[in-house]
Amino acid sequence: MLVIGREVGEVILISEHIRIQVVALDNGQVRLGITAPRDVQVHRSEVYRRIKEQQRREGES
Repeated sequence: MLVIGREVGEVILISEHIRIQVVALDNGQVRLGITAPRDVQVHRSEVYRRIKEQQRREGES
């Protein structure tokens, strides 16, 4: 795991097409803005797990 410290407004690049920007810091919460091509799905981990579970259930029927 790569751990990077960033200030508000600073950006992390993942390839040429994916940018993660620190938008705000508030009471221990970090708000991130993510810019990615439309064909790249971006989900919070708990949402991703629900999507995968639903796909698994649909595949069983």
